[in-house]
Parts: sequence; C-alpha cells; structure tokens
Amino acid sequence: MIVPIDSLDDPRVANYRNLKDRVLDRQGRLFVAEGENVVRRLLASDFETVSVFAVDSKAAALAALVPPGVPLYTGSGELMERVIGFDFHTGVVACGRRKPPASLDATIPKNKPDLLVVVCGDIANVENLGSLVRLSAGFGADAMVLSERCHDPFWRQCVRVSMGTVFKLPIVRSTDLVADLHRLRAEWGVEVAATVLDEGAEPIALAGRPGRFALAFGNEARGLTPAQAAACDRRVTIPMGLGTDSLNVAVAAGIFLYHFTQVRPAGR
Repeated sequence: MIVPIDSLDDPRVANYRNLKDRVLDRQGRLFVAEGENVVRRLLASDFETVSVFAVDSKAAALAALVPPGVPLYTGSGELMERVIGFDFHTGVVACGRRKPPASLDATIPKNKPDLLVVVCGDIANVENLGSLVRLSAGFGADAMVLSERCHDPFWRQCVRVSMGTVFKLPIVRSTDLVADLHRLRAEWGVEVAATVLDEGAEPIALAGRPGRFALAFGNEARGLTPAQAAACDRRVTIPMGLGTDSLNVAVAAGIFLYHFTQVRPAGR
C-alpha cells in the first residue's frame, strides 16, 4: 500500500520524526530499522512491521515485500532527511514492533546436546552490542542473554550495526543475571566461561569446551562484575603483549567465538 507523503507535518510519519528511540519505545514498544538491507530482513522476519518509509526511487522494489495492510510511505530524499533530522543516504527506514519479553525457559532448549549461549554483562556501548549480536548470530549461537544493565538491543544504532541479525537471534533480557547464570548451570547443564583480563586465567589457545557452553562478556571498561564472574564455572583470557591492556569487547568476542566454534566439544 504505497502512500505518498509531501508534508513534513504529516502525522503518518510521526514515528520517523527525529528518530527518537526513547519516544518510540514509550509509544507502544516500537523500534526503527535503518537501511535497505536491514529493512528487508525485518520484512522477512517474524517481527511485525508497522510501516516503511522510502524515497520515491526505491518504493517499487520494496512494494512487493511489504505485507498487505502495512503502509509504505514515500517521498523525496529531501523530505525524508528533513523528517528524520539528519543526512540519510540509504533512503529506506521502517518501524517495527517489539515482541513480548522472552524468558530463559521459553528460549533456551534443555535437550539440545550442542548449545552455545552468549552472555552480555552490562555492555554499555550500543554499537558494541550490535556487533556482539551480529557475531553471535554469525557464529551460530543459539541465544543471547543480556544483563539487567545491558544496553537495549533494539536501539536504532544497535539494529543497524547488527545488520538485522537481531531479528533472528533469540535474546533474553535478564532481571537478575547472576541468578540466571546459576540457573543455566544447574537446570540446563551449561558450562559458563567468563572472559577476563587475568594472567592467571586459562589462555584461549589451550581452552576446550563441552557441548553445552556459554561465554560471558563484561562491560567495556570494568569487565564482568565480581558476582557475575563468580557465577561462572571457569575463566578464559586472550593473552596480550607489548603493554596492551585489552581488546575492544566486540573484537575479543570475535576471537573467542571463532575459537570455541572451531574446537571439538569434549567427548565428541
């Protein structure tokens, strides 16, 4: 359903005006998908698409993908940039609706022999979180568990950096990460490894894994809290040289995920 827009004040594109994430979240738990590839992945997912907004030149190609009853607003590039509030070169955005909060019990299978869970403890930078989502999806993680203080995975920049993989990767927002780590170990039989900066921790090159495994990554500046680290079974590290104190959490996650998805689970 193509709907031409020719006024900045048209109330039908109010959700796109200045792309205010917090305002959208208050207005019915909505989020914005930015960029043609990300919007196409939203349209192909099981998330509800509320509307799409595209420049005139891209409307025809998108029209066949937009579900019946979902408006596809179109306008000039100049009008779109003025509505959104900044230079916008991809020419396609969409508004989606969040799903109800997911639980560990409904998300993480208990009878899957090979299980990989990524745990994010208090990740503060939205782009780092988007990269972690994309890495986790790319390396085949079954789910991601976020701490109660972790950034919002459906923030606009996070959705964009994840390249839409946030629509596919099952994500659980914990209300008590320490308790949930204990639950993963006791009820799911998952071995949880804390990624740390500690010369006494197990170096990654020597680290193996069981079939049911979780990797926990901490805050960019402080790492995992002492309580979060204590709730894990073991600690693993990437040894650093030349006085380098650490890697960016997303870079480190890529190294850890590559390693632990290449090594054969114990007993296999």
